[in-house]
Amino acid sequence: MSRAFVREEDGDLPEDLPELPISPHPNYVTPTGLVLLEQELSDVLRKLSQLDSEQLDFRQQTALLERRVRWLRARISAAILVPVGAGESPETVAFGHFVALIDENDNAFVVQIVGEDESEPAANKVSWRSPLAQALLGANIGEEVLWQRPVGDLLVEITGIFHQQPVSV
Repeated sequence: MSRAFVREEDGDLPEDLPELPISPHPNYVTPTGLVLLEQELSDVLRKLSQLDSEQLDFRQQTALLERRVRWLRARISAAILVPVGAGESPETVAFGHFVALIDENDNAFVVQIVGEDESEPAANKVSWRSPLAQALLGANIGEEVLWQRPVGDLLVEITGIFHQQPVSV
């Protein structure tokens, strides 16, 4: 048979993409976290619908975006919404709370305990599964907890617990 009639791979076939890993833990989300997941799903679906079928890597891009859609839908369907509290400041740290802390070096900072998908350490949003959140959950104002970090343990004291981001600490 002549090679002229044999279809050669053009590099446009999608690779076998492994599914994105899904956490085995409950998917607790804040109202903001759920909105972020839904917005990302909307954005990915829009990008998927706008792909140009003439684009060289169309099939690969389609496969990547479809995989992300499956992951987002799974995370949204498994979401356990934890409403933000209201009223007086809570006495005990729980999911969604903003926690004011001071460490043994007198550095003050505030973290919010959020879901795994909303976690953003640079913005002081820590996953409820993180070592810091695990140390804080269930603790009370005035209590000292040991934050076990890879770079060394740090003692932190809880100076405030809030439903909303505090204006100043």
